[in-house]
Amino acid sequence: MNVEHITIKALLTLPNMLTCFRFVAAPPLLWFAWQGYGNAFLCLLAFTFLTDILDGFAARLLHQESELGALLDSSGDLVIYTIMAISIWWLWPEIVQREKTVIILAIISFAAPVLVGLIKFHAFTRYHTWLVKVAVVTIGLAFFILFIFDIAWPFQCATIICLLAATEEIAITCYLSEMRSNVPSLWHLIQQRNNA
Repeated sequence: MNVEHITIKALLTLPNMLTCFRFVAAPPLLWFAWQGYGNAFLCLLAFTFLTDILDGFAARLLHQESELGALLDSSGDLVIYTIMAISIWWLWPEIVQREKTVIILAIISFAAPVLVGLIKFHAFTRYHTWLVKVAVVTIGLAFFILFIFDIAWPFQCATIICLLAATEEIAITCYLSEMRSNVPSLWHLIQQRNNA
């Protein structure tokens, strides 16, 4: 996507403004975590997750799906997940220490597809597969269960889903010859090629 061709009108759609809230929320999230305000951090994080759900619905409902929106959404996710990984070390070090293997696997499941996409396409992938959407919802809910109630098994199960989603995203990157956005699944790509 060429940044020079981005107009204010394209940026100021409801879906894109919902997505951009994640960038605005990033500094306060870090500050809350650094200051030890766990409840404030969790409340703001929950709101960013809500905007992540709503931006996709708004884009489809208003017929405002775009390459820019897909890029902003993937970039916003990367920012928020990076902040989450940093902040939990500051806020809940004992839980992180106890669950470090699962947390590291969860981080890898988000980082590996990004790195593979950067290596192959020199760009952030933005497939938004069905499995990634399931993974994001489950890991988001499990995150709050882990760090509010100190119950680990939902996070452990969600991490397995995240690893499966990451595997599919990497397979999609390997399968594609050029970058695409909004790919529902690897199965869809294979069916499209078979029907072509």
